[in-house]
Amino acid sequence: MDLEARFNEVKDNKYKEFQAKLVPNINPDSILGIRTPDMRKIAKDLFESNDYDSFLSELPHKYYEENLIHFFVISMIKDFDKCIEEVERFLPYVDCWPVSDQATPKSFRRNHDKLLPYIKKWLKSKHIYTVRFGIRMLMNEYLGDDFKEDYLNLVASVKGDDYYLKMMVAWYFATALAKRYDETIPYFENHKLSEWVHKKAIQKAIESYRVSDEHKKYLRSLK
Repeated sequence: MDLEARFNEVKDNKYKEFQAKLVPNINPDSILGIRTPDMRKIAKDLFESNDYDSFLSELPHKYYEENLIHFFVISMIKDFDKCIEEVERFLPYVDCWPVSDQATPKSFRRNHDKLLPYIKKWLKSKHIYTVRFGIRMLMNEYLGDDFKEDYLNLVASVKGDDYYLKMMVAWYFATALAKRYDETIPYFENHKLSEWVHKKAIQKAIESYRVSDEHKKYLRSLK
């Protein structure tokens, strides 16, 4: 597939300027200005062409959008072992929050027991976006039937001053308040989180339609 040609067909300079403001920590020259539906279509076509292995091996990529397409392609790999191998190979190259946050591999949902050791490893990484991805996977996959209270402590134990890391911790706990309120509220009552994360998580929980008015009222008292 001629990716450069596909990129030239759909890139938009005005959208590039918009994206550059959302992702200020990367070089704006690496942004082409391609909208997410177009990137997903390119990723789907690339995956269905069975020619995606060569693309996945071309690291690091030149463009921001290539990184997003990379993760979209990985997410479509049905075999868990192959998928996790590609995720592990790619994570060190993730350099911003949209790339970390956009993709959720479908094979993860069916393999929680196999996935969990990888998440625990990612949470101990020194690479911010590897940790962020690990927290998001714990949030997306383990606040339902496979939830355990220990997972709250795993995320609460993540330390660091990076804004995007702290925001992910807050997002996790706000979501946990919506889905696992009884187990999560002690982290706020006993101030087990940093002050910034504590306040941000409460803010996000209060803004959420998934948190009851009664719980929001109590959370306001804990600010």
